[in-house]
Amino acid sequence: MNRRFIIMLSIALLLSLLAAWVANRWIQGRAVPDTAMSVVVAAVEIPFGVKLEESQIKLIAWPGNSAPPQGAYTSKEQVVNKVAMNKFYPDEIITEKRVSEYLGGSTLSALIAKEYRAISVRVDDVVGVAGFILPGNKIDILSTKKDRTTNKATTQTLLQNIKVLAVDQEASQEKEKPAIVRAVTLELKPDQAEIMVQAMQEGTIQLTLRNPLDSVVEDTAVILAEVQPKLVEKVRSRKRVLKIIPWL
Repeated sequence: MNRRFIIMLSIALLLSLLAAWVANRWIQGRAVPDTAMSVVVAAVEIPFGVKLEESQIKLIAWPGNSAPPQGAYTSKEQVVNKVAMNKFYPDEIITEKRVSEYLGGSTLSALIAKEYRAISVRVDDVVGVAGFILPGNKIDILSTKKDRTTNKATTQTLLQNIKVLAVDQEASQEKEKPAIVRAVTLELKPDQAEIMVQAMQEGTIQLTLRNPLDSVVEDTAVILAEVQPKLVEKVRSRKRVLKIIPWL
């Protein structure tokens, strides 16, 4: 009797151990492996155009079951000393497209796009659109030349959709109130910079502020071609009066 009881008890223990082992293997097979990675985010509010320091950034754990944003950094060393091309808010992920390499000199040089140049233009309260032009805005540039023989002035659109890098010596986009400035730094291609310098030597320039959503660039040659025929037609439409002078 005791022997039979011991045998049954041993079989029950073996079956329970086997069931526990099978259940454990099943749970391990369905469990999602912990593959969390670190992602660099802003620890504090980071202004536009500043060089990033280690105290301004931090690492957070990114869940392994979802992919991090494209271009995200995984270590602080990859971000330190880069220049912020946008404003960052606390816990906002820092990505490659929103920072630029800093290779020395001023931080403004790191904000200039590849194959572009920065050129400063002297302005006043009229040319500077009463101080409403801020870094990051897009503008058009008008050129006015005066004919010395006829003493008549002609104005045409010289450049369109030009990015403003800085106003005076300030590249921050935090300003919201207009302020009278003395110079505006623009981002131009080399050939555009040549056109700009020539226009400043031959006459005067005027800046016009564009809507941020308006990126359409019109062909100035087409505009002039459309305007000229209208002027000619207007002159031709004038009535000609024939004066008869009596013969004496």
